[in-house]
Amino acid sequence: MSTLERARCSLKAHPLALDAALAAGVLACMVAGSFVAPKGAHGVTWGVRTPDALSLLLMLLGAAALVFRRRYPRAVLAVTGTVSLVECVTGDPRTPVVMAAVIALYTVASTTDRPTTWRLGLLTTTALTAAAMLGGPLPWYAQENLAVLAWTGIGATAGDAVRSRRAVLQAVRDRAERAERTREEEARRRVAEERLRIARDLHDVVAHHIALVNVQAGVAAHVMDKRPDQAKEALAHVRTASRSALDELRATVGLLRQSGDPEAPTEPAPGLSRLEELADTFRSAGLPVAVARTDEGTELPAAVDLAAYRIVQEALTNVRKHAGPGARAEVSVVRVGADIEVTVLDDGPGEATAPESGGGHGLLGMRERVAALGGTLTTGPRHGAGFRVHAILPVDSRTETRTHTRTTAPGEPV
Repeated sequence: MSTLERARCSLKAHPLALDAALAAGVLACMVAGSFVAPKGAHGVTWGVRTPDALSLLLMLLGAAALVFRRRYPRAVLAVTGTVSLVECVTGDPRTPVVMAAVIALYTVASTTDRPTTWRLGLLTTTALTAAAMLGGPLPWYAQENLAVLAWTGIGATAGDAVRSRRAVLQAVRDRAERAERTREEEARRRVAEERLRIARDLHDVVAHHIALVNVQAGVAAHVMDKRPDQAKEALAHVRTASRSALDELRATVGLLRQSGDPEAPTEPAPGLSRLEELADTFRSAGLPVAVARTDEGTELPAAVDLAAYRIVQEALTNVRKHAGPGARAEVSVVRVGADIEVTVLDDGPGEATAPESGGGHGLLGMRERVAALGGTLTTGPRHGAGFRVHAILPVDSRTETRTHTRTTAPGEPV
């Protein structure tokens, strides 16, 4: 930091000292100006006139008042205006006592609003100019009287210009700060949404594959002694399911890597193109799954494709966990107009063991996925037995539709 910058910072930190220095400078200028008299049309003469004691006293009072111009701007203007008025009427109007009033008027204009500046500026200018013209010893048209009008007007105008500039700069700073806060809030919102999406994906992956591993491990333990071949087959399914879980977890967690990391995932997110593969994993776990599709040839947006896949995955996982042995599941994917409808049904015992409509992270994750795409989700027990999950997803995810999610009451037909 340079010497000039250090001095500027020090003066800003001590405004009273700065005003005292300004007051001393103004006093020196007024005293020096009181010894100067015009000489013809081209110069001035020093020492031709000498100020009287009253003029010196008025100059001293006006300069002393300027020390407090920041704290009490209107009071200082009143004091300096009064001493200038007294000098204009009783003394030599050429004595520059009015300089203190000009500084005070500038301070008022730079620290208040424009209406206040107009009122006080007109009052001060009119009073001092009228006093000099009507009550002073010089003719009313003397240039000293016109100088009072000019200098007070300049003081008020300069102060108003400085205040306006400060207001403009402050408005620019405020807009920049608001824009920065908006960017930070938007970044935090996007980070929160991405964390929520990754959490949903992790839940779907872990819940699905761990459920399959649990089932196959139970089968292997049950038939280990009597049917070793079947136990070996079950363990092979466990290994396949665990490998798939690790691959999907690696792909999901890999999204958190930096773009320059060499191990960033390149495999696309799962979609309905892997629906049969998903159904086969449940069939190998002992859950019969029938798949019906009438959406062949429909190209879905990536977000809709992933959401449909995860909804089927979570719904089948819930069937395997809650429907009980002997249950069957049916999956249908149908294109209806501008929407894709995904339905998962089972014929398990239904209400007694069905997942609660309002609890669990699985159904909550489904609702959040559907809500994010502007679709409709309906879940609840079927009439008689079983459970039903029905999702309607807009094929064009950019279409702005009113989000609506509903859970069917236990006694309401689906």
